[in-house]
Amino acid sequence: MDYKKYVSIPASPEEVYLALTKDISIKLWTGAEVEFEEKPGTEFSFWDGDIVGKNLEFETNKKIVQQWYFGEDGEPSIVTIKLHPDKNETSMEFRQTNIPDEDYKEFTEGIEEYYIGGLVDFFYE
Repeated sequence: MDYKKYVSIPASPEEVYLALTKDISIKLWTGAEVEFEEKPGTEFSFWDGDIVGKNLEFETNKKIVQQWYFGEDGEPSIVTIKLHPDKNETSMEFRQTNIPDEDYKEFTEGIEEYYIGGLVDFFYE
């Protein structure tokens, strides 16, 4: 199944992009260990390995494309994050494909609370 969410973040696209691509920033809003390098082809890990995947594409301050792994033999799940300037804020589009049906509800609730929610809270603090 696919998932799409739009959210406004009270920061510039540059600030949001840095928060999503610099390991020290990711660690601040996730509150956990992270392995991340802003380079296509590199693998990453958030929340001590709860989310792992591979970076596919970066368009500075505009777009991030990643492949997230589900289990050993799951189909690749593609995450596309797009950042659009919107007055003094950023409109962020988070889109994910191929989420296994049996994981959909729990997984998307986690994304909204911890990934998107954590990022938004980070800029409100």
